[in-house]
Amino acid sequence: MPQRKLPEKNFNWTPKLAYIIGLLTTDGNLSKDNRHIIMRSSDIQLLKTFKKCLKLKTKIVQSKNDTLAQKPCYRIQFSNVQFYKWLLKIGLFPNKTYTIKSLDIPRQYFRDFLRGHLDGDGSITTYKDYYNTFKNPAYIYDRLFVTFISASEKHIRWIRNDIFRSISIKGHLWKSKPQPPHKVSIWEIKYAKKESIKLLHWIYYKKNLPCLKRKKIIADKILILLSRQKRKKYTKQKER
Repeated sequence: MPQRKLPEKNFNWTPKLAYIIGLLTTDGNLSKDNRHIIMRSSDIQLLKTFKKCLKLKTKIVQSKNDTLAQKPCYRIQFSNVQFYKWLLKIGLFPNKTYTIKSLDIPRQYFRDFLRGHLDGDGSITTYKDYYNTFKNPAYIYDRLFVTFISASEKHIRWIRNDIFRSISIKGHLWKSKPQPPHKVSIWEIKYAKKESIKLLHWIYYKKNLPCLKRKKIIADKILILLSRQKRKKYTKQKER
């Protein structure tokens, strides 16, 4: 007896679902069998959050590392034909890494999607800059950069344009040279301190959002530090 074909289903957008789409866009994969969805990460907490958002009972298992991986890699694989077809409909597809373009993300959920994208392939970098201390020991600056990457130029340009439309920050876009053993370039958007502060406040807009906790801790620490420095500077100016 032939298997009954499942009807197409539209999934209701929520902050959790948009976050999941961000993760699948970066670290996920659609199998060529038209039914299986795979999410990989070296961070088990991220996979547990992924499971919780989708209410999955699937086990987290360890994957074989490729020759470049420095940490153990884990994955979740589950089958959902209707969800798979819906993902195709919004712009995801198998072997998407180099050819993915824009996705059909509702504007009100774009920042949740972006938080997932950041947790998957992005980075939050902070450090103290001592470069000018030879001029004056007080010239120590706290640096902050938020970065998004993709092997697809059209995808990274779409992300940059939508961030600009949402909160009017531009960042700096460039194409890196291939790093052996990779044979392709990576596109990168990098936001410096002032824009990063605005961006981080926007994507972490309330408590208890699904996120990669270690990145959220970095964001919280630097935002608190910079906020204190700003208040201190304002107080000194007022006292003059």
